Amino acid sequence: MSNDKDKSWCKSRQNGVVQPLLTDLYQITMAYAYWKSGKMHDYGVFDLFFRKNPFHGEFTVFAGLEECLKFLGSFHYSDSDIDYLRTTMPDCVEPEFFEYLKNLTTDDVSLYAIEEGSIVFPRVPLLRVEGPLIIIQLLETTFLTLVNYASLVATNASRYRMVAGKNVTLMEFGLRRAQGPDGGLSASKYSYIGGFDGTSNVLAGKLFAIPVYGTHAHAYITSFNGKDDLQNRTLAHKETGQMKDLLAASCKYRKNIAADLEALELEASDGELAALVSYAIAFPDGFMALVDTYDVKRSGLLNFCAVALALNDLGYRAIGIRIDSGDLAYLSQEARESFEKIAEKYNIPWFAQMTIVASNDINEETIISLNEQNHKINSFGIGTHLVTCQRQPALGCVYKMVEINKLPRIKLSQEVDKVTMPGRKNAFRLYGADGHALVDLLQRYDEDTPQVGQKVLCRHPFQESKRAYVTPTRVEVLHKLYWKDGKLCRPLPTLQETRQRVQESLKTLRSDHKRSLNPTPYKVAVSDKLYHFIHDLWLQNAPIGQLS
Repeated sequence: MSNDKDKSWCKSRQNGVVQPLLTDLYQITMAYAYWKSGKMHDYGVFDLFFRKNPFHGEFTVFAGLEECLKFLGSFHYSDSDIDYLRTTMPDCVEPEFFEYLKNLTTDDVSLYAIEEGSIVFPRVPLLRVEGPLIIIQLLETTFLTLVNYASLVATNASRYRMVAGKNVTLMEFGLRRAQGPDGGLSASKYSYIGGFDGTSNVLAGKLFAIPVYGTHAHAYITSFNGKDDLQNRTLAHKETGQMKDLLAASCKYRKNIAADLEALELEASDGELAALVSYAIAFPDGFMALVDTYDVKRSGLLNFCAVALALNDLGYRAIGIRIDSGDLAYLSQEARESFEKIAEKYNIPWFAQMTIVASNDINEETIISLNEQNHKINSFGIGTHLVTCQRQPALGCVYKMVEINKLPRIKLSQEVDKVTMPGRKNAFRLYGADGHALVDLLQRYDEDTPQVGQKVLCRHPFQESKRAYVTPTRVEVLHKLYWKDGKLCRPLPTLQETRQRVQESLKTLRSDHKRSLNPTPYKVAVSDKLYHFIHDLWLQNAPIGQLS
């Protein structure tokens, strides 16, 4: 895909905050030290990866690649950026360095990546970034901030989708609880990629073409004290146009159905009824009402059903209710039973199928519990626990040098998990006879690609005795070239296509890898050649102790 001088693609729906100065100062001080040391022409390779799956799970959804590519496409230090850096950097920094920064481009950078929306695992590089050392070092922090949160939220959303089931609508309601406006927008975008059906975030709807949902708050209900507050009481019939008194009809129905719903009409709030009538007049084709302002059983359900029946007489179908507090399983069962009673009494089959939305600080465990209680909820509105990822607030991606000037580099640590895998590597996913993924295999860059039907030795990178032969029925090349010579090398998928990719990728995992409780770890292995390469380089670089 050629974009030559036209970089309009990278500015499309791009967050203006994502720019070269969105980085840590030490990236720029390192860049100067590299420059001062004459390393302008050194060629480096970095891997971006994570060490542990989030949320006590055994899979992660990779997201944020599109934003990384847009950042590469728009990378440029503006005059104001350079002026600011001159005042920020120490006085010893030579003026020529700022001219060097001003002329930096990503034309010589190559970026290989796993397809966005793919299921990924620890230690497998999500990105492999190659190019002049200074520029690829300067990309580190920005790439990490673009991938870490995006992948975390997409993973969180996908877990909600799995426990909720495919027939339940999931709505993201987290903007007011998100970590600022950028966090709110990112959460809306990546929860949609992860499997949510829409958002309450209007700006996200505009920017990313995500379906937008919304009803009203408790404040709308409490703003009405009684029937006298209702200034407009009439609504035109949908087909005939004849005006009818919706309040009067609703009051009549409330009296007639109170016994059916095992409620007392006198206990129902007149202010709530007035509020629901007014909302129905405003949105007769989209009447979705909050019913827990006072009491769901004694007031909210009775008032809603009365208004919904009055709307039905005028040719409109109510959508349903939202419950934002209380025992959600029990209340949803009561609501569904009420809808079914009225549907049978008045011969209105659709009434029994109205939507029941539940909100109220819902998390993954809440949905699992509700499933066990046989809830009757059609849709969940989820905010705080989704967008803040309260169960685990960070993914922990890292960006590590693995090669410089064709020389492999390794970072050692007393913690084996923090030892890096050196050199340029290729990654493959090997599939078994049942069509499920068996293992992700990392190889040295110059090794032959694994072949279908040919036995491959897969080794644990650090534990000598853990090894197994795999004869794959399918081999998937994980890394694809996305950026080279200053331009995109392949078209970017739409948000819908990335969203679909998540669900397709999840289907390739066995159910025991995806279960919420004690999931089976997915295997990530290295080839025999890479195993010995890692350990030989480890021995070469590890200091030799001396006993005395």
